[in-house]
Amino acid sequence: MRLKMVSRFVLTAAIGVLAVTVATAQVRVEKTARGFAGNPTLYYTGVAGNTQVSAEVLSLVSACGWFDIYTAPSADYTLAGSSSGSDLKLTLTKREGSSYSVRVSGADRRAAKAAIDALLKQTFKIDGICATRMVFCAETSHGIKNIYTCDIDGREVKKITSYNTLCVEPGWFPDGKSIVYTMYGRSDTEIIQTTLSPLMSRRLAYYPGLNAGASISPDGRNLAMIMSKDRQVELYIRAVNGEAKLRLTNSIATKASPCWNPTGGTICYVSDQSGVPRLYRVSASGGASSLLGTIGTEAATPDWSKDNQIAYSARVDGEYTIAVIDLEGKKPSGQIFKAPGHWESPSWAPDNRQVVCSRKNGRSSALYIVDTWTGKYRQLVNLSMNVSMPSWSRLN
Repeated sequence: MRLKMVSRFVLTAAIGVLAVTVATAQVRVEKTARGFAGNPTLYYTGVAGNTQVSAEVLSLVSACGWFDIYTAPSADYTLAGSSSGSDLKLTLTKREGSSYSVRVSGADRRAAKAAIDALLKQTFKIDGICATRMVFCAETSHGIKNIYTCDIDGREVKKITSYNTLCVEPGWFPDGKSIVYTMYGRSDTEIIQTTLSPLMSRRLAYYPGLNAGASISPDGRNLAMIMSKDRQVELYIRAVNGEAKLRLTNSIATKASPCWNPTGGTICYVSDQSGVPRLYRVSASGGASSLLGTIGTEAATPDWSKDNQIAYSARVDGEYTIAVIDLEGKKPSGQIFKAPGHWESPSWAPDNRQVVCSRKNGRSSALYIVDTWTGKYRQLVNLSMNVSMPSWSRLN
């Protein structure tokens, strides 16, 4: 779909998926999980002394994406736990007999997250993933979308906003304590920040016209945003707690979906300045933009990982799929998998391996976790509403 303006304040990320034309080969991303041909298998025996936390551990370790749950003791690893008083202990034992344990304070879901993340760090040298959350949009009624959050296993679904309008393009502040999103008004759009505990909101940007696509810098100090100041849709940077703005683009082309690189020095965004939407990057201090090489006939909604990969939605053979660019040139780039439906709005997990995205089939849309190493995917949350535009938090 060609990116275009509809009225003077259209929310660019909600228009649809954008377009790109680049002739590059489609490459399946294939890796191994730390010496295993795929994920290691895991046999789980439960947590003695606490059936509730035992169920929590199983749900989270199944959802973390780093083990394949096995029903026989011959698995690569065996996970066992015990709960006594206010402590939770998990022990991971390799098939050959060596083992290590972690002990955390608490005997609840939060303790289960902390314990599994500690095991993931010990086993795979990643910081963990269970303590992260997702934020996303849900269509609560026709023409109305509100913001929700959930955990990585699709549980703990919480409604954050309750407006009779469109609240879209949610994203996280780096500390995980608040979210940012675009809210429709009668004649304009506004960028809103909402803290999660307690729930409090404030307007970050409400200039006349379009205020959309807010993305918070890695240090939490600045936001990249799309504005229609001077009747042109342009990319700007502005301090979160300030008014001074830096304009990074200047053309009649429409821009959308900015995201920051890991150091906060560069921004990737979408523009149709060549006649079809493509991915560009520009220095956060200003200067000329450069075109990124992507696949397919269209590309949209980029997201930048901590290890310098960009995931995006690419149109291939008439459908939108998830693709990856490795800017370091160390990993294969291209289409991750092939599956029916339109796959959009990828957002990286802090493990630099998985993304959460939306999948649209017909009139319904749902959230999925996609493993960029293997191409496997699973539905994140099963709701009666159409859900879209997910964003994965950092580990805090």
